[in-house]
Amino acid sequence: MNHDPIHVLILCTHNSARSVLAEGMLNHWATRLGRSVRAHSAGSAPGGRINPFALEALGGAGIDTASFRSKSWDEFTAPGAPEMHIVITVCDSAAAETCPYWPGSPVKVHWGYPDPSNALGGDEGKRQAFELTRQAIGYRMLQLLQLPLDQLSPAQLQNELNRICAN
Repeated sequence: MNHDPIHVLILCTHNSARSVLAEGMLNHWATRLGRSVRAHSAGSAPGGRINPFALEALGGAGIDTASFRSKSWDEFTAPGAPEMHIVITVCDSAAAETCPYWPGSPVKVHWGYPDPSNALGGDEGKRQAFELTRQAIGYRMLQLLQLPLDQLSPAQLQNELNRICAN
């Protein structure tokens, strides 16, 4: 039986908010549920810093963000990078971009979320938007972890990921 983790790459343009929330939540739930799934996040044009409201929302959920950093998707096409099984875009601009070739031909899906850093209402409005986005992303990541990922064909996995998105 193969015990290598299933690798999931979550992409957003700047790798500062939504993709970071998704990485944190998927890894958090995978650990809590004892699933061999490992999330990574990256951006096509990483901003070099993670939005402090994203770190605050994850910290509030009990997630250690000390090792989090904004990184380029190029890291995941380099020799020695883990082979991705699933690639999820979480912002519309990243979904529209031409992604690099991912070794292993992972299943790709777009789960779009509005950018919480554009929320109105000053810091409190942004804080609330980041928390609501974290919760919404976390719920989808729980749904992903309910799937028998190591038993689905690529076509079945694509259908299941699309179904989660439609809900």
